[in-house]
Formats: sequence, structure tokens, C-alpha cells
Amino acid sequence: MSMTRLSSFRPGNAGRVVEVQHSELCAKMTEMGLFRGKHVRVLFCAPFGGPMAIDVEGYVLSLRRDEADLVEVV
Repeated sequence: MSMTRLSSFRPGNAGRVVEVQHSELCAKMTEMGLFRGKHVRVLFCAPFGGPMAIDVEGYVLSLRRDEADLVEVV
């Protein structure tokens, strides 16, 4: 099982959050419900590096690519 960043996922890819890297956004990500153990699935990726929509155990969350780059998934 190899870890990868959520930002590299494409629509239909799914995984489980292993870690959210420490940054000024870490608390915001936790408040949005994105933390270790959560199952995520990418629903949509906007073109040209735009935001991505992900399903986090039943609710849809929109993340910028730099935010998704902080999330390690398996």
C-alpha cells in the first residue's frame, strides 16, 4: 500500500486519509471533517489546476489543489 497525495487523484479514485500535513490550513481541514481515517472519493477535478470536489463519507467538499496537496491517502 503506497501513500499518495489527494491532489494527484482523478475522478473515481478513492482512498483513506492517512495524514493531513501540518500547516496553517490543518485546523481548517479538520473542521471540514478531513482527518485521519476518513474515506474519500474524488467526484470532479476542474481543468487547469482548479479545485476538486470530493465525497467525504457522504458529503461533498471542494478543495483547492494546494489544500488537497496536504492530504496523504492510501
